[in-house]
Amino acid sequence: MRRAALTAPTVPQMASTAITSKTIIIADDTAFVRDRFRTALEHAGHKALPVKSAAELLARVRADVAKLDLIVLDLRLPHAPGVDLVRAIRKLDDGRLPILVFSGTIANADEVRELAKLGVAGYVNEYSAVQHILPSLAPHLFPDSFNRRGSPRVVLGIPAQYRFGNTIAAALTLNLSHGGIAIRTTSPLEGGSKIKVRFRMPGSKKEIDAEGRVAWSDRRVGMGVQFDKVDPASQAIIDEFVDAHFFSNRKA
Repeated sequence: MRRAALTAPTVPQMASTAITSKTIIIADDTAFVRDRFRTALEHAGHKALPVKSAAELLARVRADVAKLDLIVLDLRLPHAPGVDLVRAIRKLDDGRLPILVFSGTIANADEVRELAKLGVAGYVNEYSAVQHILPSLAPHLFPDSFNRRGSPRVVLGIPAQYRFGNTIAAALTLNLSHGGIAIRTTSPLEGGSKIKVRFRMPGSKKEIDAEGRVAWSDRRVGMGVQFDKVDPASQAIIDEFVDAHFFSNRKA
């Protein structure tokens, strides 16, 4: 990818999607986690409902299922039997609600497979910094506007360049998955835009060049790029990094 003067993407390519308020349950027994996610969501105009136990969570779902848009779940809530807690939610919502599980509360790959059968939408790092929380939730809050990458995401803030037409811009990444990358920018490109991205993984000397398209776009946080073309060696580097970091920071 040839270097050029860094300029911001042109205004006509910026997203203009109207953002509506959503209602999200944040279920975690740690006040630090609940408060951080609530802060991020309420700052963006959403309604956060923090709960700290399985009983409180199920009572809230039972009472307000029609009003809820998303559940972000600690799989190790006190007195809760792990994956069975998701099964209990599914009996109440008939599979309607998107559920995100805190990645640090996953015990093993078998649980990931069981959660996939129950239609869990994805995973999020409970230790993410406040500024990284909304980008990780946005594709699940707005499924009609955001194309969700199905593989686990790892929070990652590294320099990246992206090229659209004759314009090259520099930015920081927000997260990475096997199939794409999120980029923090106040001038995101419109959904469907085809771009080229260049970045270097931590500890690697190889620059990764990828071609892709904008899968979601939000002026407040940035945009998500779904990879269409990555060479096998680069894909192997990405896969190794994501797999190595996804199950870190688990709860005991």
